Amino acid sequence: MCRKTAETEAEAVSGTVVRKHMVFSGLVQGVGFRWRARHAAEAFGVTGWVRNEADGSVTMELQGTEEQLARVLESLERGVYIRVEACSSFGIPVIPGERGFVTRDDAW
Repeated sequence: MCRKTAETEAEAVSGTVVRKHMVFSGLVQGVGFRWRARHAAEAFGVTGWVRNEADGSVTMELQGTEEQLARVLESLERGVYIRVEACSSFGIPVIPGERGFVTRDDAW
């Protein structure tokens, strides 16, 4: 899945809230990916959203500490039918005051 970099390890130690834009490809649609992401995010106090894309990938934005985000990703890795073949991830600005995690309508 998406791996930490040296920069994100420093953020994890400080407990800083970060926001990541992630795109997952592989067997990620029709296998409970969005459901699992939403429930994991809610369980670990992460905000953001997840959406199916027309090309078969899934896009997700997660906001929380690096530790919280890592727990959500670990939960996705435990999905029985989910098979992530590739994941891109980059930091984006935090959205102050964001509440909850939602499943957005499909992109098409």
